[in-house]
Amino acid sequence: MIDILREKANKLPLLPGVYIMMDSRGEVIYVGKAKQLRNRVSSYFKGEHDPKTHAMVSKVTDFDVIVTNSELEALVLENSLIKRHQPRYNILLRDDKGYPFIRLDVQSEYPIFTITNKTARDGARYFGPYGGRNVTREIIDTLCKALKLPTCGRKFPRDIGKDRPCLNFHMGSCAGYCLEDSSAEEYRRSIKEAEMILDGKTDELTRELEEEMLRASEEMRFELAARYRDRLRAVAGLRNRQRVIGAAIADTDAVGFFRGAKFCFTVLHYLDGELAGKDYELMEEPLEPDAEAISGLVRQYYTIRGAWPSVILLPVEIEDREPLEQLLTQAAGRRVKIETPKRGERLKLVEAAVLNAREECLRATTAAQRRLKTLEWLQKTLELPELPQRIEAFDVSNLGNEGIVAAMTVFWRGKPLKKDYRKFRIKETPGQDDYHSMREVLGRRFRRYLDGDEKFGTLPDLLLIDGAAAHASAAEEVLRELGIRLPVFGMVKDQRHRTRGLVSPQGSEIGLSGNPAVFALVGNIQEETHRFAIEYQRSLRSASFGSELDQIKGVGEKRRNALLRHFKTIRAIREASLEELCQAVPKNTARAVWEHFHMKKDEET
Repeated sequence: MIDILREKANKLPLLPGVYIMMDSRGEVIYVGKAKQLRNRVSSYFKGEHDPKTHAMVSKVTDFDVIVTNSELEALVLENSLIKRHQPRYNILLRDDKGYPFIRLDVQSEYPIFTITNKTARDGARYFGPYGGRNVTREIIDTLCKALKLPTCGRKFPRDIGKDRPCLNFHMGSCAGYCLEDSSAEEYRRSIKEAEMILDGKTDELTRELEEEMLRASEEMRFELAARYRDRLRAVAGLRNRQRVIGAAIADTDAVGFFRGAKFCFTVLHYLDGELAGKDYELMEEPLEPDAEAISGLVRQYYTIRGAWPSVILLPVEIEDREPLEQLLTQAAGRRVKIETPKRGERLKLVEAAVLNAREECLRATTAAQRRLKTLEWLQKTLELPELPQRIEAFDVSNLGNEGIVAAMTVFWRGKPLKKDYRKFRIKETPGQDDYHSMREVLGRRFRRYLDGDEKFGTLPDLLLIDGAAAHASAAEEVLRELGIRLPVFGMVKDQRHRTRGLVSPQGSEIGLSGNPAVFALVGNIQEETHRFAIEYQRSLRSASFGSELDQIKGVGEKRRNALLRHFKTIRAIREASLEELCQAVPKNTARAVWEHFHMKKDEET
């Protein structure tokens, strides 16, 4: 296959464009751009690669290319295709973070601030974006309180003079614009001051208010001067909040990244040389080298955020700096410069961004690193060919011959992956038979994999079965019959039903007590699988009990629960005498239950 793909790649033109890698199902797994398609695409099918690139290339069965007229067109097209296909091996920022804006309808007589997720060309003013809806709401509330703007639900001028002012007025946090003698001009003045603060013009506003205060004082209008003094104090108090507000109007952004157990991408926002805000995101290590990863992340970040500084400082030189500058400039509607500083103050800004990325990565991945080390120990202990990143565990749960179920849990890199958990009802195995029930469940799970079922489309690196060697041997036999090779071990417990160790299908037991981390991981997997199976079994049983008892007149939820607590099973309730039923519920309810089951039994006979 590699030879065929290499031959196809060698026939590509030496032109810019986008290439699209596909797997055996025709699913897009990677999208990239190139100055010269032939050189770039053919490089994937020759020479040695790092493990992640090797993993991607091993899944490629075909590729397609789209030739473009320029690097800029390739950049735009790549961005669009990545957003559409969300390829598995591309580095992706979450596009659901949400960067809300503050909207001000300046055309209204009494403009108000609202929150919106996107801007529009509707004559309104937009400020932002900000880090989240809670932060945005806090900014609006802080501004309104400081400038005594209304935050109640009244509409102006419709509600002026219609009712007494609300509590905000009496607490001094609103100027009372609902009063008949309120001034629309004063309202607009306060809105204008709020706009200046949101525009980062706090110093200019302060100077204006000081001048007005002095003028009013000179004119002996002391009450007005006092109002300007109070306004000055409120604006000064807002300086403590300026970092939150300033993040949206940064003139310079510094980008940082760090590769650890995870990859961290960080952006620091600076306004007039002062740090105004910070964004960061942790993700899996990218397939691309540093420069390509940063280029792709910058592109995605500003597309999602919808706001652009004048200058973006990068920690590494990127090959597509010019087309990326063009792309961001077109989106911003003004010049956006991309620089990679080598010295001076701007280099210090980038170094601060890199340091923040490192600290966030280390803080967030300490636990991940421990889990990874535990998996390495487990791999060594069991002599596995690969790191057991995906572990699947199975357990069967039953109470008697009815309602037998099984559960499958999945642990990815040592953590539960609950979206991949699966439940099974035992359908083909008669009666209480854990051994054959396990065979049935495993057969169904791996046949669905072979049938191409997406819910079971990933094979585990390690299979753990709740039970001794016989259960592990049964699992291995099922896999062998289906032509699948996976390492299988049974999870055995001691006499107190606590995890003791693992056992191979051949009966060799592997003690884990010598490595507490591995012992704890296996114990956690066994307990979680058992819990999941029991919960499913109980939910089915409760539904069955409820539907049976709910048919009886006079038995409500309270009486039903009392019967279940006392007798535990529907069978015990059915076989109880009238006297025994009276011990759990009142006599009239007991008689209704007894007659229901005995009359039903007579009818069935």
